[in-house]
Amino acid sequence: MRLNILAFAAGVLALQTQPELPGWAAWAIVGLVLVLPRLRWSGWPVRAMALLGCLALGVAWGTWRAEIRLADQLGADWEGRDIEVVGVVAALPQDFSNGTRFEFDVNFPLTAEAVVPQRIMLSWYQGRRDDEQFERLQVRPGERWRFTVRLKRPHGNANPGGFDYEAWLLERNIRATGYIRPNPPQRVDEMVWQPGYAIERARHAIRDSFARLLPEARYPWAGVLVALVIGDQKAIHGELWTTFNRTGTTHLMSISGLHVTMVAALFGWLVSFGWRRAPALALRLPAQKAGLLAACLGAFAYALLAGFAVPAQRTLYMLLVAAAAMLSGRIVAPSRILCLALLVVLVLDPWAVLAAGFWLSFGAVGALLYIGSATVGEVTGWWGRFRAWGIVQWAATLASLPILLLVFQQFSLVSPLANALAIPVISFIVTPLALLGTLVPWWPIPALAHQVMVWLMVFLEWCAMWPVWLSPAPPLWAALAAGVGVAICLLPRGLPGRWLGVLLFVPALFWPVDKPPEGEAWITVLDVGQGLASVIRTREHTMIYDPGPLYSAESDAGQRVVVPYLRALGIDRVEMLMVTHRDSDHAGGTASVRAALAVDNIVSSVDGIGGQRCIAGQRWVWDGVVFEVLHPVADTYAIDGKPNHLSCVLRVEAGGRRMLFTSDIEAPDEAALLHRYPDGLAADVLLMPHHGSKTSSTPAFLDAVGATQTIIPVGYRNRFGHPKPEVLARHEVTGTRIWRTDRDGALRVKLTEGEVTLSGWRHEHRRYWHGR
Repeated sequence: MRLNILAFAAGVLALQTQPELPGWAAWAIVGLVLVLPRLRWSGWPVRAMALLGCLALGVAWGTWRAEIRLADQLGADWEGRDIEVVGVVAALPQDFSNGTRFEFDVNFPLTAEAVVPQRIMLSWYQGRRDDEQFERLQVRPGERWRFTVRLKRPHGNANPGGFDYEAWLLERNIRATGYIRPNPPQRVDEMVWQPGYAIERARHAIRDSFARLLPEARYPWAGVLVALVIGDQKAIHGELWTTFNRTGTTHLMSISGLHVTMVAALFGWLVSFGWRRAPALALRLPAQKAGLLAACLGAFAYALLAGFAVPAQRTLYMLLVAAAAMLSGRIVAPSRILCLALLVVLVLDPWAVLAAGFWLSFGAVGALLYIGSATVGEVTGWWGRFRAWGIVQWAATLASLPILLLVFQQFSLVSPLANALAIPVISFIVTPLALLGTLVPWWPIPALAHQVMVWLMVFLEWCAMWPVWLSPAPPLWAALAAGVGVAICLLPRGLPGRWLGVLLFVPALFWPVDKPPEGEAWITVLDVGQGLASVIRTREHTMIYDPGPLYSAESDAGQRVVVPYLRALGIDRVEMLMVTHRDSDHAGGTASVRAALAVDNIVSSVDGIGGQRCIAGQRWVWDGVVFEVLHPVADTYAIDGKPNHLSCVLRVEAGGRRMLFTSDIEAPDEAALLHRYPDGLAADVLLMPHHGSKTSSTPAFLDAVGATQTIIPVGYRNRFGHPKPEVLARHEVTGTRIWRTDRDGALRVKLTEGEVTLSGWRHEHRRYWHGR
């Protein structure tokens, strides 16, 4: 059974790597034909056929679920149009710097013939947008509202090493995103009484209770308590996540399996304790079974309250299977329980395999069961328990290592030490106190939990100063080899050859950085939405040309896109950061880049960020690649004009091929460049000026450049309407090929000897949910 479940999981996983959906019916038929003989016959050929059949059934199941989910979509002709809808706030609203974002279940559209998905995500801006004033109103889960909205299909940035926002939306069944228009919204009902909405309203009430009892200004770690009780990880600020990442304690700040198990054990013990003291009840049902049922009920309630994340689901299903086995008097192997939990998770949510938490959760528990089978009966006395605790830490850390290297390209060297203290403190002190503070909202209880967090954070911040292992993202085969190495290293003592497991870690730990050859330039124009961020690499040097836009007070492209991309390459130092001008869609990620990476030099037209000014005539050579700044001249800084006129224009030449970076220059700047370099602007690749604004891309400038390839860094359905149709027409007249980050994802350019190659991330790594 276990191998069959693993084969089913492999089929589900294989589907999530496909560019298009196959036909589910054909895979289902093949699966059944291969599996059914196993019901009558045995033998290894039949078992092998059954494994292949389960794999096919996994593909069929995932495909069928995906087809149903993708069919619920926003009509293409309704993107960007006003639609009046009535529906219910379906989940916890999340505040951001100038508004609120929440999931919304659409009951029905009031706009005639509008085709709207069942669940959408809305942003309600409390401020100004397009010169319109939005009234600030509060929303709570379970409320029914009437809104006028503008929607677009699911779309996210597509970058190497980046977060797949479209996959995340698909997994949560959010089939459109948009914002609320200023037409007066109307609250129709205070509460729609359905189980899901009632749970979300309870979570909202708990979050409000913590905010009232522990104001953030005085209690900076209160967000951790909220995350531990209701699973709202957005309550934890970004700088705290940096500390948790560097110490390897991120898993503790979500609802982990350990927390669910602890709550279940507490519920079970309390009910069993009371049950034994009621003879009438004990005669009807043994106290042990009553406690077991109470433990399952407590785990179920806590998992619902915590948002039903994968670790909570895995633990709940394992508890349910174990409870069913105990109530029936059967003995079920722990590995079988884990596999059954895996099956239930994937049947309910085939997209769970896309989340790193899925692999970390099941991988860690699998490793603990693996070592547990070899140490049964060995633990005696306090030293034995201490040693067993150390083995558990070692196994969990080692099991997570291949996944951390593959997904995050880093792991904390101090993680075992940090977790040795943080796990018992969080699990057995902070979380119980926080839960008690939920049931009894008396200030001293959550205040005590917060004080314990204060003491723990002193230790974790000290641990965060220790180094973190960084390496490029290894190929899949290297991560799988490291996984085999984990199994070998965790074999029982006394078995020969355990050291071979260490050797299998070597490719994943020391995978080399992929570098351009001497004299070549590799350039990536990242997909950051409406803005610009690009990375230029030579053999031994790296340069960032603009770190991307500021998304909100809490996030920016430097943090979300640029730094993860460079870490995936194994780069933690850049020789130059060029910030072309002060507009936030170009300079917004500066602080995050400087905080996360070592930056040797800064060249910019922006005052106040240090470094030197970019001035026409600056020229340098890295590894046979020539860099030259063409704009602005020194006199331009004396003119009090738009920041766009100070945009740093850079030309990169490698192997006789050129790319011209123009940032946000406008027509007067293009004319100045033509005057200074009448015959020196020719380039093979052009970064379209000002995202395709009508104030740029004059015919004379385009003729002088003569690019065969043009890249437009632009956001999907951006509010400026970039690129303008007339500007696109000017470029198309020249015969250039147009590339767009909103359509093609991150664009990779290679300037080599006598050749230019371009590729789009979305084309090379397409998935069936992209653009749907």
